[in-house]
Amino acid sequence: MTSRTSARALLAVLLAAVSVACGSAPADTSAATGSSTDSTSSDEQLASATVTGGNVAPASSSGGNDVASEAPPPAPGAPPSAEREVAAKLGLGTKFLVGLGNDFTGGDENLAGAYTLGQKLDIHYLYLAGMDWPSWNSPAGSYVTIHADAAKAHGVVPMFTLYQAASYGENNLGAFDTDSFMTQYWAGVRLLFQKLAAFDAPAMVHVEPDLWGFAQRNAEQPSGTPMKVGSLVPECSDLPSDVSGMARCVIRLSRQLAPKVVIGLSASSFGAYTNGYSDPTRIGNFMKAIGAADGDITVIETLDRDAGCFENGSDSNCARSGSFYWDEANVAHPNFHDHLAYAKTIRTVIGKPLLWWQMPLGVPANTAGYTGHYRDNRVRYFFNHPGEFAAIGGIGAVFGTGAVRQTDVTSDGGQFKNAVAGYYAAPAALP
Repeated sequence: MTSRTSARALLAVLLAAVSVACGSAPADTSAATGSSTDSTSSDEQLASATVTGGNVAPASSSGGNDVASEAPPPAPGAPPSAEREVAAKLGLGTKFLVGLGNDFTGGDENLAGAYTLGQKLDIHYLYLAGMDWPSWNSPAGSYVTIHADAAKAHGVVPMFTLYQAASYGENNLGAFDTDSFMTQYWAGVRLLFQKLAAFDAPAMVHVEPDLWGFAQRNAEQPSGTPMKVGSLVPECSDLPSDVSGMARCVIRLSRQLAPKVVIGLSASSFGAYTNGYSDPTRIGNFMKAIGAADGDITVIETLDRDAGCFENGSDSNCARSGSFYWDEANVAHPNFHDHLAYAKTIRTVIGKPLLWWQMPLGVPANTAGYTGHYRDNRVRYFFNHPGEFAAIGGIGAVFGTGAVRQTDVTSDGGQFKNAVAGYYAAPAALP
């Protein structure tokens, strides 16, 4: 079945990708107050800049620079780890998982990049961007059905990134305490899980990247960010009318309506800073307080677009300052072990396996590069050290562009395709 996605829907998907993380994260010692954005009521205009990928402390100052090269094998007779339980729920065995996404440009859903790579992946993800995604196909919500069926036909688990929160302006948290916005919001959530229930096969839902980070910046106590929950969702009448009630309600609906779904919230690195660095303990504690541990996984990021895009300095989507190209030798900072130490703390505090999302593709190079061909070394480092990501409690990594004009699988010189082929010949094992 071919998707009949409209041009407007495709624009929404692109704008969602553009919107992720092009602001500057604050570097003070207190919870930041989000930058203002346009809070338009137009359902054709999605949010502008959001913020992610904050600076993390050098590993030596946050638990040491020792990162295991691979996950230890399970002890004989021991129960399966949480990582293996999630992979089993997805029907994907015991290997560390790899995926690709945000690669559908309209037309035939079977021509998404993940399916034309020449190597079968584990996961394929797409955005459900804005409040009007249910109308992208007819009948309402068929976009989910079409793409879930396509993934299943290709032997891949479908993943949907629910990105409705930015519909009236990124960080417009006041909208969540109104009946008008939240009635439509909850209708979209319910429809998503109804469609996945009818799909009746393993799927993944990634809930609202950035929203939880903005909520923490607004108030570190969940009660400080009111949201309409139980008055609009009968199944959640016992939950508080705040950000914790909302997060827990989304997860509860997934359990009740679509029990085969693996679900998780995003732990945004800009949610809390201490001494100029993203604070994984504070972020983890906030996520736990709003109900992240009720989910199956926690979603995190390394960076949302190519490092070279920031280094080049000519693209408005890459306007943040900082050091984005990490040291692969893990000597100079920032480096990959810095990030892994940060991620390990998130895993420990929340208690749920990690999924890296929207990891940039980039190309290996000594210079920043140019539009559509920016440099980045995350693909190279990950596929040379997948066991490190598994060892700290990860279940997988899904790659994709977080904005237009980034390097993708059609412009990376075959780097991702070749790396994936080599990886599956000897995949990393889950702990």
